Amino acid sequence: MADATQYHSLAGALQYPTLTHPDLTYAIQQVCLFMHDPREPHLALLKRVLRYVKGTLSIELHLGVGGIDSLIAYSDADCAGCPDSRCSTSGYCVFLGDNLVSWSSKRQTMVSHSSAEAEYRAVAHAVAETCWLRQLLQELHAPIASATIVYCDNVSAIYMTANPVHHRRTKHI
Repeated sequence: MADATQYHSLAGALQYPTLTHPDLTYAIQQVCLFMHDPREPHLALLKRVLRYVKGTLSIELHLGVGGIDSLIAYSDADCAGCPDSRCSTSGYCVFLGDNLVSWSSKRQTMVSHSSAEAEYRAVAHAVAETCWLRQLLQELHAPIASATIVYCDNVSAIYMTANPVHHRRTKHI
């Protein structure tokens, strides 16, 4: 691009909506990777993100007033989703009552040998986040009495966490 100032301005301005639109986080992060030398395909991606934002202005994250009686996490992963590195992408979201308070989506650092291993790593990251949140709530004198529930959609990963016999075969994880 001859003049990248418009690209820089738009990409910088798009970082603010990620606070109430967590679905934009990954796309905007990809846009910001090319701030130093944006090309025409990067500008096309930026315009596509802007069209998505324009079409979803009424959808945003709302924090409601309600009880904080439960902490629930949902985790998911794809197996070898990156075509370049074959690394999996894992993500989780954590709800405190009815409010979404924490979320993450990132590429795993190691190549998983199976979908169960990728899902197990995603669950481990979700559990680590919920442990940190429970400790934070304890320090803020707002402890949660009920157990934290972590949802996972992979049967093999659930069996690995439930059955200690599998731990010998999964030490590499």
